Amino acid sequence: MNFDNLPNDPIILLGVINTKLRDFYSSLTALCDDMDVSKSEIEAKLGSIGYVYNPSLNKFV
Repeated sequence: MNFDNLPNDPIILLGVINTKLRDFYSSLTALCDDMDVSKSEIEAKLGSIGYVYNPSLNKFV
């Protein structure tokens, strides 16, 4: 896993991930595979502030 290019703060991470999903990736899995990051860790970090991934919207809500 490589979180070097992602913010540590969950609120900022939320914005970065949703922007990347909107602009560059068709799914969270595609983002994680391309960026070599753990899907479960992103989901856990954003889940800690009450957000879950919605695949039909392709964003955390």
